[in-house]
Amino acid sequence: MVFLSPQSDASRSPAALERSYMPNLFDALAFCLLAGLAVVIAHGGAQFDRPLSALQASPVQLDLVRLPGYAALTTLRMFAALLASLLFTFIVAPLAAKSRKAELIIVPALDILQSVPVLGFLTFTVTFFMGLFPNRELGLEGASIFAIFTAQAWNMTFSMYQSMRTLPEDLVEASSMFGLSAWKRFWKLELPFAMPGLIWNMMMSMSGAWFFVVASEAITVRGQTVALPGIGSWLSVAIDKRDFAAVAWAVTAMIVVIILYDQLLFRPIVAWADKFRFETTASSPPPRSWLYDALRRTRLFSVIGLQVQALTQRVSSLDGRRRRAPKLKPEPNRTLERHLDQAWIAAVAILALLGALAVAQYVAAHLSWKDIVTALGLGVLTLIRVLVLIAIASLIWVPVGVWIGLRPAWAERVQALAQILAAFPANVLFPFAVIAIVTLKLNPNIWLSPLMVLGTQWYILFNVIAGASALPGDLREVTAVYRLKSWTWWRSFALPGIFPYYVTGALTASGGSWNASIVAEVASWGNTKVEAAGLGSFIADATAAGDAPRVVAGVAVMSIFVIALNRSLWRPLYAVAERRFRLN
Repeated sequence: MVFLSPQSDASRSPAALERSYMPNLFDALAFCLLAGLAVVIAHGGAQFDRPLSALQASPVQLDLVRLPGYAALTTLRMFAALLASLLFTFIVAPLAAKSRKAELIIVPALDILQSVPVLGFLTFTVTFFMGLFPNRELGLEGASIFAIFTAQAWNMTFSMYQSMRTLPEDLVEASSMFGLSAWKRFWKLELPFAMPGLIWNMMMSMSGAWFFVVASEAITVRGQTVALPGIGSWLSVAIDKRDFAAVAWAVTAMIVVIILYDQLLFRPIVAWADKFRFETTASSPPPRSWLYDALRRTRLFSVIGLQVQALTQRVSSLDGRRRRAPKLKPEPNRTLERHLDQAWIAAVAILALLGALAVAQYVAAHLSWKDIVTALGLGVLTLIRVLVLIAIASLIWVPVGVWIGLRPAWAERVQALAQILAAFPANVLFPFAVIAIVTLKLNPNIWLSPLMVLGTQWYILFNVIAGASALPGDLREVTAVYRLKSWTWWRSFALPGIFPYYVTGALTASGGSWNASIVAEVASWGNTKVEAAGLGSFIADATAAGDAPRVVAGVAVMSIFVIALNRSLWRPLYAVAERRFRLN
């Protein structure tokens, strides 16, 4: 975080210097916030390290006194997963963006991983984490945090990958002229340029984790459900008991938590990151944050912040290379490079083929061809739902996102609201959906589909807002000077400007929709259950029954559909964004 720099110590009197280091009311506020954070982390750490028998002896109870503690535990899991997602993003996205050989492995792997549903990960990771921490709750906590990580990491990685691939060419040339190393270029150019989109995708990641909070805390593996204390488990118990009041309290707690971390974390980060906007003229009024302003007015914490900032600058300026006179590089052997690339592609293809054959052999040993054909047919039904919902979400949220992103004041107002709506778990709507479908005798194949929108539309909205917010002010002024209006304004300015961000949002929305199908195609309220035909319900039923071969078959089919869709649609659009819609 950036703090205001105090005056130079040499130019100040001893009395003024002493006053500058004396804590004030804003220091007290910062101390209280840090103390509260420490208490929550200490409480969560003690809870996570309990023996497994203690968890089994104290199951989740619908007692309002316990709800704040449950909310704190759920929030800790989400932020632990968010930190892991950031680390994953900073390592994987630059590799994929800078190395063609790494890209050939990483991008298809991300396509597959974002298509694997949360239940699919849980089926195969619970045993691993329980093996790491036998008879400890920490094993289940690790599995839950990893499941949340799989709902957060992919869109953040794709966002940074897209930003690094669409860097303005003049900035790239300037970094080369100044002789920046790869390390310095990452910290001084690539990360700042990617920051606006990354921050909005961090918000989306947190909201996406709420969407799967029930699946990540009420873990069903091989026919047995283990509930970790948290809002997700509370919701699961409330739905099983048909307790409307408990569901309402869980939603209220979720909204309060989202508002808190929006005000205490994301709004200050958005205000701080406004300095990374790419423009050459005066920007529009910057976003504001009461906490960011308060931290800038602290005294003791400002000094600490300055030291942290100086350390960060030293780390970002590290360069182990010795300065030498530039040498003329020999002309590369294009033929050799081409042959090496072909050999690398062949090796990656062989490894992928061997993996696919292993999965096919496992499935063929346990299932018949009829089961596989059934899974493929159900995959087609889910694919149709995904495409239709993405088209509808794009028509609605692209104009809304552009309008919000170009108006910082409105972006501030809708930031928390958008996070709340994006975080709304589909499970909360199960009572209304089940009652309406059963009472009105509606077709579940049609009327359960809107539940998938909850996992689709927000990826598009958040990325479009990020793209519109990042549009340079000088380009906006040019459109005003030339009086571009209506369709000409959209075709010449808005759509090209937000296109790379939209592609990232639509691609991650596709993966989010496939994941959401696991939750949305099967809805239950007490003992009443309605189900839509699709690959999501196929995997959900197989997971609940502990049928590992069918889970593997369903996940494999889902991966095939997602990869085919990404390669035939989204990757070509990425190439168009890199080639034609850079800010230069």
